[in-house]
Amino acid sequence: MSFDEERAIDELLSMLRGALRVLRPQGLLLSGGIDSGLLMCLCPDLVALSVSLEDQGADLHYVDIIKRYLGVRIEVIKISINEALAAIPKVIEILSSFDPALPNDLAVYFGLRAFLQLKVEKVATGDGADELFGGYEYMQNLKDLRSYQLSLIPYLSFSSAKLGKALGIEVLQPFLSAQMVRFALEIPNHWKIRQEKGKNFGKWLLRKALSRFLPEDYVWQEKRPLEIGTGMVYLRKLISQWITDEEFERKKRLYGMTFYCKEHLYFFEIFKEVIGEIPPPKEGEIPCPNCGAGKQPGSKHCKVCGVLS
Repeated sequence: MSFDEERAIDELLSMLRGALRVLRPQGLLLSGGIDSGLLMCLCPDLVALSVSLEDQGADLHYVDIIKRYLGVRIEVIKISINEALAAIPKVIEILSSFDPALPNDLAVYFGLRAFLQLKVEKVATGDGADELFGGYEYMQNLKDLRSYQLSLIPYLSFSSAKLGKALGIEVLQPFLSAQMVRFALEIPNHWKIRQEKGKNFGKWLLRKALSRFLPEDYVWQEKRPLEIGTGMVYLRKLISQWITDEEFERKKRLYGMTFYCKEHLYFFEIFKEVIGEIPPPKEGEIPCPNCGAGKQPGSKHCKVCGVLS
């Protein structure tokens, strides 16, 4: 690494520490990934919780590494399949959404609910790090990452904040401080996405910062969606078995909407039960071409149906 890269890591860590001092979280929702793992390294005294669907979560291995290297206590909240399925209507009701990414939101919901039971009112998350530091695989193929990020940032929103508000938990997002956003937009792209050990990795600078605290097998782990890390992805397999191919095709025609998968349809039908009709656009919004809900002009993602257009 060059001297400039080392200085950039120093600056990154200083900004994160500063954001954490200002926000003063009491707890950390820990996934076992890069972002929340780095926050754990900087604030090892926080009450840390991780969520797993029974023993399905791929994150459990990485949570154990953090425990071993930092000597911290992390409680793993294990959720049964029946508990997870029973919570789907509640999460859909809170978010007013049938986005097919709902299994990710379920994990956050159970984590925040556990903090509520512990009377922990201010919880930090790693929200925003993927968007700012090139964490998603598709970002590796973008011709102009910075321009894309500039178009994305005004529309950033995370279900954790909405779920937290419904539960009475203040969700804190240290990676989304104004200072951190400016820093992420100013650094060169090769500090975000870069080859290491023969593979391309997003969040390269965050990983190098993390290497000051944790071992290589943690630092260079593959990016996992939260639903895989927590095991909530198993619910997809279960739900998809309940809907035949014929029913799926028939209901796509009936509703006149795109559904990315059978679970998407399942979530929509629960949405109809707990919410009712899809809300029309408000003033200043444009209709989603898929479901008709309102969304901000320029936003590609519909927060109600989850379809990109």
